Amino acid sequence: MAFAVAGLTGGIGSGKSTVAAMFSELGVPVVDADRVARDVVEPGTDGLAAVVEAFGDGMLGEDGRLDRAKLGERVFDDEAARRRLEGILHPRIAAASMARFAQLAEEGHPYAIYEAALLVESGRHRMMGALIVVAVDEATQVARVEARDALSAEAARKRIAAQLPLAEKVDVADYVIRNDGDRDETRAQVREVHASLLERFGGKP
Repeated sequence: MAFAVAGLTGGIGSGKSTVAAMFSELGVPVVDADRVARDVVEPGTDGLAAVVEAFGDGMLGEDGRLDRAKLGERVFDDEAARRRLEGILHPRIAAASMARFAQLAEEGHPYAIYEAALLVESGRHRMMGALIVVAVDEATQVARVEARDALSAEAARKRIAAQLPLAEKVDVADYVIRNDGDRDETRAQVREVHASLLERFGGKP
């Protein structure tokens, strides 16, 4: 039985994590790119050592962990620094993700979900066995970003506008899950997509 990875993405405030949790409830393993990114710079890792070597130990908090806010400020307006950071992190994130996928394949799972915000922007969606995009209408997206990040409606719209339009992600999706209704409606769509992916990748329902 072949093992496949289904990418899961969407726009800010679309509810990717909610949908990922619904797949998890169905027994589908979920690999969270953000979680992997944190793991590769945990204390004692060569990833953290490389970040400190590149940007100094001022990037560490008092507990010896990476201070993400400081690092973000350091690279925000510095293209060269951002590329240097990406050169440190991206290969390690990719290697850790591949190791996790290999483990899941050995365990006999037909497929796993890879939850990542920038799958389409980075072009990595082309490496996935399937692409799932979580979509919402603009009003719902603005309201969620306002509430989650304590922003004004104008600030929320600016943050949304800074990202690749959700419609462009929908255009390249194999599956679109609408997440602007109630939870039961979203869960029903997740079940439908799960059944389709099992059929597609040779798993048992």
